Amino acid sequence: MYAIMESGGLQYRVEEGKKLKVPSINSKPGDKVTFDRVLLISRDEKEPLIGTPYLENTSITAEVLSTGKSKKVTVYKFKRRVKYRRKRGHRQDYTEVKITKLNVPKKSPSKKT
Repeated sequence: MYAIMESGGLQYRVEEGKKLKVPSINSKPGDKVTFDRVLLISRDEKEPLIGTPYLENTSITAEVLSTGKSKKVTVYKFKRRVKYRRKRGHRQDYTEVKITKLNVPKKSPSKKT
């Protein structure tokens, strides 16, 4: 079973036990975090549950492992013949989490006709 969730404007495919880096969250290592913006849940034996845009009564529980900064990205602006050069670096903050549980409702929502 896997799910597609949204965090920080980015979408991630997650499974139980998977580690991933998401944009910075205000929490300390060891804390439990709940992501409630779940877009899709795929069960092995059934059709996937697809949200419009998010699924109700579903969430993903994760444990914060660490926080840090990613590798430096160099931003260089240059215009020829006018002596214009700007060099900047940027390091994005991230939080590394480990997915502990996919909280899925036992009953699939009924489709309205």
